Amino acid sequence: MTKAEILKNILKDFKKVLVAYSGGVDSTFLLKTSIDVLGAENVLAVIASSETYPKSEKDSAEKLCRNLSANFMVIETQEINDRRFKSNPKDRCYYCKLELFSKLKDIAKENNIAYVIDGSNADDVKDYRPGTKAKSELGIKSPLQEAGLTKSEIRKLSKDLGLPTWDKPSYACLASRIPYGTEIEIETLDKIDKAEIFLRDLGFKQLRVRHHGKLARIELLKEDIPKVLQKEYMDKINKYFEALGYIFTTIDLKGYRIGSLNEVLNT
Repeated sequence: MTKAEILKNILKDFKKVLVAYSGGVDSTFLLKTSIDVLGAENVLAVIASSETYPKSEKDSAEKLCRNLSANFMVIETQEINDRRFKSNPKDRCYYCKLELFSKLKDIAKENNIAYVIDGSNADDVKDYRPGTKAKSELGIKSPLQEAGLTKSEIRKLSKDLGLPTWDKPSYACLASRIPYGTEIEIETLDKIDKAEIFLRDLGFKQLRVRHHGKLARIELLKEDIPKVLQKEYMDKINKYFEALGYIFTTIDLKGYRIGSLNEVLNT
């Protein structure tokens, strides 16, 4: 039995699901498969909107739901008002997910849905993810992870299904760009969002702008580093980042990698 078949069997047992939907590679594949297996009438996608989630991503998620003929709704989450999240401890993600999944559980109950599912995949167990604790406490299911599906496998299956997200860059909330212990401010999140949009508009696809006070540390795919070091790009980026309030702008020679700010936890 293939992993895709295992996933479908897991979903069949759920009968009716609420999908925590972000519009990313994993949750889009999960939503599409859930609709194929259970029928659109038994699937509800919920998109969470907050200051940590760029409007462009929310708009994209809504558009994808419409293209998939999915039933969906958008809710507002208020993690930025939780002092435990805002102070940015190393388990910050726990408080964010606690806020999100608690609301999703309430919505599921109101709609007579027994299962809330998310797009966590098999690769996620390798990274530091304190939000997993909130999932466990609230009984959130991760069918992709249960089926053993990795990110690369999900991308291939998504491509086979013709999903536009199959090659979409990995994404994470804007708060993940801020070092632990540095307070999370709405103005900082907005600055990071604008900086990343600017870089994407220049043609860079997979990237992060890590915020270190007056210093911005740019992570790009290693093959993109020679391009960004060309004078025309350096001058444009430096000028724009200075306008945002960054005095120093640096390129991380290690390149883009998931969860680089977690590296300090192992030192």
